[in-house]
Amino acid sequence: MVALTVTTKNLVRTVTLDRPESLNSFNADMVDELCHSFLDAASDDSVRVLVLTGAGRAFSAGADLKSMGTEPDPSKKDLRALMHSIIDFPKPFITAANGLGVGIGMTIHGVADLVFMAESAKFRAPFSSLGLTAEAASTYTFSRLLGHQKASWALLSGEWFTARECLDMGLALEVIPDEKLMQVVYEKAGKLAALPLASLMQTKKLMVAPHVEAMKSAVYEEAVGLANLAGGPANVEAIKAFLDKRDPDFSNI
Repeated sequence: MVALTVTTKNLVRTVTLDRPESLNSFNADMVDELCHSFLDAASDDSVRVLVLTGAGRAFSAGADLKSMGTEPDPSKKDLRALMHSIIDFPKPFITAANGLGVGIGMTIHGVADLVFMAESAKFRAPFSSLGLTAEAASTYTFSRLLGHQKASWALLSGEWFTARECLDMGLALEVIPDEKLMQVVYEKAGKLAALPLASLMQTKKLMVAPHVEAMKSAVYEEAVGLANLAGGPANVEAIKAFLDKRDPDFSNI
């Protein structure tokens, strides 16, 4: 099942999370396809910049809770492989958060080079509410970008944050009126794409190199933590409350 839409124009690759009926939640197919998208773009000479956005009213509502507990498909790339493909991506990576971002829909911005958010977008890292722990290397990237205390509140409290609050915390570069988001993002992406790719890649490599191993270590430790907590009493009750629509914290999803 195709979970993404991929287009390339003027050296800019746009990857759109395309499961609007589920608010672009991440299932096994999406994780696998997104991983391959980063791997393909990394080696494609027609791509100098990658933009990630979402279809419909959401950027991504995070993990597809309805698919949790199912046996993983060994033929598909998993979350760890996806995160490695993003961390190792050698070209500029931009996120255009067009709407709701929950879980990885919030934390993935921590591994982007540039983050632009629509004015109406809002974000939440609900891991504690789900009896789980954070992912997407956010236990490392959020502290680095936001500072320890703001990162702690974002990842521990499960509160909602507006795009403006994310900007103030340091998670976004710019907040843009909804109707102008993609126009501005493509203007920025176009400026980068017009520059020599070798220069872009060298500068990014120098900037990211001190953090690569720490991010990959965080991805591994987070996976261990998630495995330890998944299926526990708090997690089981939280998932049941979500699926039964009894949890008011998820009323906006």
